[in-house]
Amino acid sequence: MRTWIGVLAVALAMLLASGAAAFGGKRGWQRPARPPLPQPVADGDYYDAGQPDEGKVELGRLLFFDKILSGNENISCATCHHALTDTGDGLSLPVGEGAGGLGVTRDLGSGPDAVHERVPRNAPPVFNLGAKQFVHLFHDGRVAPDASQPTGFLSPAADQLPDGLDNVLAVQAMFPVQSGTEMAGQPGENDQADAAAAGDLAGPDGVWALIADRLRAEPDYVDRFVAVYPDVSGAADITYVHAANAIAAFEAVAWRMDQSPFDRYLRGDRRALSSRARRGMRLFYGRAGCGDCHAGKFQTDHGFHAIAMPQIGPGKGDGPDGRDDFGRERVTGDPADRYRFRTPTLRNVALTGPWGHAGAYDTLRAVVDHHLDPVAALERYDRSQAVLPSRPDLDALDFVVMDDPARVAAIAAANELAPVRLRERDVDDLIAFLHALTDPRALDLRRDVPRSLPSGSPLAE
Repeated sequence: MRTWIGVLAVALAMLLASGAAAFGGKRGWQRPARPPLPQPVADGDYYDAGQPDEGKVELGRLLFFDKILSGNENISCATCHHALTDTGDGLSLPVGEGAGGLGVTRDLGSGPDAVHERVPRNAPPVFNLGAKQFVHLFHDGRVAPDASQPTGFLSPAADQLPDGLDNVLAVQAMFPVQSGTEMAGQPGENDQADAAAAGDLAGPDGVWALIADRLRAEPDYVDRFVAVYPDVSGAADITYVHAANAIAAFEAVAWRMDQSPFDRYLRGDRRALSSRARRGMRLFYGRAGCGDCHAGKFQTDHGFHAIAMPQIGPGKGDGPDGRDDFGRERVTGDPADRYRFRTPTLRNVALTGPWGHAGAYDTLRAVVDHHLDPVAALERYDRSQAVLPSRPDLDALDFVVMDDPARVAAIAAANELAPVRLRERDVDDLIAFLHALTDPRALDLRRDVPRSLPSGSPLAE
């Protein structure tokens, strides 16, 4: 009798143990599987192992904030990517050459020098672009490494792109200075604007040579270029390539951000994330599906996707009246790429609104909701989300596409994201995780702004 009792006791214990394993130790509840997470970010993920020459970085910092690079010497790279506005400008669409002020206080200028149009796409943040895996830059990826090109890079300059550029981030720095809307100015205003309008980028009187000439005339800049570059022994050796390489080095070091609570969690500090952020992380990499596209160490697959983002602003010249923006198709020529845009990194995402390639959404909650049901969100888009300084002639163009049901239907038809049903508290958890991607250092970037510039150019916008 005692033998049978013993057998039954062992069998019951085994049954209870297997049940506990199946239900995570709690009756009727199964512990969610831990989602696969990316590896922690390391120095080796960055150019120069994250430690480029300090003199080069400082030279790049000065150039980034110096209006000497612009045709009318009234706007810098920093104007739309400022340290005090989280490396963006806080607007849905930038207003470049001819405007005044900084961030959301920026105006449209006045008189004949006023802004001619809005920049057609949102100013993307610059965080972590010194990581080597960021191989496609601009919203449509029109700058990228390409071994089939003579210089090793795909770019809008084609065979005008010079040799000697350090990386794709330096290539990107070659282009805002030749945009009339961004930094060059309008034809007739200055030589740089005239060269840009004529498509002369690399000639002896082209855009990049004209900027180099101005830098050569500044003794402090000359001394700095000579100190940094072995191939520069005097003013005559300075090229805009040297400037672009320095700007890229500054951006890569100053705005490397990989000390967020999520980073600390990946490095083993399991207390770095709140319980709400941990739940959001499981959703992000689990049933919400965010991690399918926002994958990897920087929460981006570096790919291109159509997710029915609202199209606001003047457009990029596509469609019957030029008011559309066909996105990646502009680069590849493939209609299948229409309305696809680069997956943005989500590092510091809570700081970098407005969101979307045209900055259509002004709250993190709204852009998360869009991802959960893109077509429905597109159709009910709230135009008050757009952060745009107003002027009647520009305002009249801002919603041309959104006022056209056929165009909105075309954007919706290209959508690649299936709806995801989440409870309100699940969305709260997701947003808590997105906030956990903020590096505390990004909350105060005042140290990145120089006190003065070699050219004497004013730092005030």
